[in-house]
Amino acid sequence: MNVFLILASILNAIAAALHIGCIYFGAPWYRFFGAGEQMASLAERGSYVPTLITSGIVVVLVIFSAYGYFAAGSRLTLPFTRYVLITITAIYFIRGAAGLFFILNPLGRPPEFWLWSSLICLAFGIVHFIGVKQLYCV
Repeated sequence: MNVFLILASILNAIAAALHIGCIYFGAPWYRFFGAGEQMASLAERGSYVPTLITSGIVVVLVIFSAYGYFAAGSRLTLPFTRYVLITITAIYFIRGAAGLFFILNPLGRPPEFWLWSSLICLAFGIVHFIGVKQLYCV
């Protein structure tokens, strides 16, 4: 059993659950988690756009979680596991690093959003990297 991939799976599931919370609880959650005033305002007006965007993120995070879980030691395997896990790891590292550049030009979000979300993505990337390294480089 690969503890780091289990942890990666859990982290992705928590992130998915928090995004579901944004859909359910609406504008206050979008504001709290830094999605921007535009998303919060759209949610307050009953627009389907925040729900659609956030649902897409939830689907991606659930897929990330499933790949981590099944790669961690399950008998069931998903297609292209090695390549998908490497891609997930790269996505987290790229998002984490890129977000740090937006601190100076925050694009409608507070700089704190970019800082914290980038640090979280980099941490997720590290957990995924260690799990993938243990799985394929032992």
